[in-house]
Amino acid sequence: MIQIERLYKKYGKVKALKGINLTFNLDQVVALVGPNASGKTTLIKCLLGMVIPDEGRILFDGKDIKGDVQYKKRIGYMPQIGRYPDNMLMGYLFGMMKDLGKIRLKDNFDEELIVAFHLEEMFGKPMRVLSGGTRQKVSAALAFMFNPDVIILDEPTAGLDPLASEILKQKIHKEREAGKLLIVTSHIMSEVEEIADSIAYIVEGEALFYKSIAEIKSESGEERLGKALFHLLQQ
Repeated sequence: MIQIERLYKKYGKVKALKGINLTFNLDQVVALVGPNASGKTTLIKCLLGMVIPDEGRILFDGKDIKGDVQYKKRIGYMPQIGRYPDNMLMGYLFGMMKDLGKIRLKDNFDEELIVAFHLEEMFGKPMRVLSGGTRQKVSAALAFMFNPDVIILDEPTAGLDPLASEILKQKIHKEREAGKLLIVTSHIMSEVEEIADSIAYIVEGEALFYKSIAEIKSESGEERLGKALFHLLQQ
């Protein structure tokens, strides 16, 4: 589905990515895990076409994404911090996004999270008055709305209340069972353990390892993922 081959990216003297090789397939949830400033965000931006790598390539269904914009129609993205026009009404935002996608989807939108989060009740509110958690709900609903094959979620539960977090986790499981690829970043290991199948551990721009959670636990002899990762990293 997605092949990342020897990806390099440098910002001035800072090497954000140092030859990363990873392969992501449909029907899985992959967690990108690692310390702050390890290269996870740069990798995501490269996948989205927002950052052009200095070397290497990314293949989407076997086709190089360089110079291609069509593949982006198959990706949904939830940023860590969603930024929207202050005076735009929430309902207008969703309506506008639907208008942009109608040619492709013909009204076949996924509005499950809009309903689950009760966002219709706030359609008349401008985005500037919404709490950070409500903005997160809007970002999550938009990421899934166009039925993408690939969904990238950057710290998806940050700022969400426990109920909203559980709703989103269940949605992630449901989409994975539907055969989609979900790529998630999170610093919360208990959350990663709940939703992910595999972990790509990124350190200083390199993929230290890419293994299933079952493998990580088996190799470390630990049942809790946090302890298992600590044990593996100490080795």
